[in-house]
Amino acid sequence: MQELINFLQHPGLVHFLILSGLMFSFGIFAVLTRRNAIMVLMGIELILNAANINFVAFSRYVTTSLDGHVVAIFVIILAAAEAAIMLAIVLNIYQNFNTVNVDEINQLKD
Repeated sequence: MQELINFLQHPGLVHFLILSGLMFSFGIFAVLTRRNAIMVLMGIELILNAANINFVAFSRYVTTSLDGHVVAIFVIILAAAEAAIMLAIVLNIYQNFNTVNVDEINQLKD
């Protein structure tokens, strides 16, 4: 029982990998099952955050350098730019089609 308590109180690489795997799974599920464009974008953000957790965890527990942290910062910057561009695209789609449902947007306007 004491070993279980110690395992839960002192997070290690395994804890971060489990958390990252769960976040990645939820992100893939959101991307594949949601029809709303905003929910799909939130799924992509979950996938990127899962990758960030992996970068930082491996950097901390395996190499003990700051390489993973630097890559995670670049991924965060990329995600912010992606979110801004995709929000503009979603707003433009809503303005033209009056919906953000991905299945209903199947034609381009001339």
